Amino acid sequence: MDNNELKKKIIELKEKRNAVIVAHNYQVDEVQEIADVVGDSFALSKYCASVDINTIVFCGVHFMAESAKILSPEKTVLLPEIDAGCPMADMVTAEGLIEMRKRHPGAVVVCYINSSAEVKAESDICCTSSNAIDIVKKIKEKDIIFAPDQNLANFVAKQVPDKNIIPWNGFCITHHKIKAEDVLKIKEIYKDSLLLVHPECKPEIVELADFAGSTKQIIDYATESKHENFIIGTEMGVLFKLKKQNPNKTFYLMSQGLLCPNMKKTSLQSVYNSLNDMKYEINVDEDIRVRAKNALDRMLELS
Repeated sequence: MDNNELKKKIIELKEKRNAVIVAHNYQVDEVQEIADVVGDSFALSKYCASVDINTIVFCGVHFMAESAKILSPEKTVLLPEIDAGCPMADMVTAEGLIEMRKRHPGAVVVCYINSSAEVKAESDICCTSSNAIDIVKKIKEKDIIFAPDQNLANFVAKQVPDKNIIPWNGFCITHHKIKAEDVLKIKEIYKDSLLLVHPECKPEIVELADFAGSTKQIIDYATESKHENFIIGTEMGVLFKLKKQNPNKTFYLMSQGLLCPNMKKTSLQSVYNSLNDMKYEINVDEDIRVRAKNALDRMLELS
C-alpha cells in the first residue's frame, strides 16, 4: 500500500479499535501527520489517561509506552516497533540505582522520565526536561541523586546551586555527541539566528545557546519569539512542527547528526501493523507499576 492507502486504513482501524494515536515530536513527519496528538512523552501519557478510549498506539520508544501503561493500566498500550528503545534509559538499572542510594543515604532520588518502569519504581520522584528545575527546587532535602542524564543534571545544578546534585553517568547518544566547535561554526554561518538547544546537550553547548529547554519549550519559544531565524539543537523531528506552526520563519538544524535511530524506526506501515495485529502490547508488573506511579504522582503534586 502507498502512504495514502495506509493512512486511510489506519483511520479505519483506529475507529474499529477505539484507539488513539500519539506521537513524540521526534517521530518522522508522516507519523506525526497521522497522530491525534504530537508532543513531549509525558504530556502524551497524561493525554492518553484523560481520554475515553480502549487502545493507545504510542509512536515513540519503549519507556514512553511504559509511562502510558503506568497511568492507564486498564487500557491496551501498543508500541508499533518493539525494539524502539532508548540508550540513555538503558544506562541505568534498578539494581544500580539501589546501590547508589546506599552510597548516599538520605539523598532523594530524582528520576528523569527517560527511564524504565523498574528505575522509576526505585525513585522518589520523576521529572521531565520541562519541569526538572522546578521539581528540584521544591525538594526539601539538599542531596539529590539525579538519574540517568548527567547533562540534564548539570543543567539543573547550575540553576539550583543550593542543592547537591549527584549525577548518574548517563547521556543521550544523539545530543551528547554535539561538539562546541561545530556549534561555533554554524553560529558564524547563520549570525542572525538564535540558537535553541535541549538540556540533554553537554554544558558547553548549553552555554553557547540563546535558549535551552524541552522540545515543547523550544517549539513554544520559537513560535512566540519575534525573531525569524533559528538554529535548532535537538533531534531533527522537531522541525516538522516548528515549520508547520511558523511557515514564515527559517530553521536550521545545528547538525545533520541530530537524528535518533530509535525514534525513526516507527513508520506508517508499522502503525498500520500495530493496529491491525494489535502489537506490540506493553505491560508492566503491577507492583512495579504502582511504585513507579507513586514517583510520577509526586512529580505531578510538586509541579
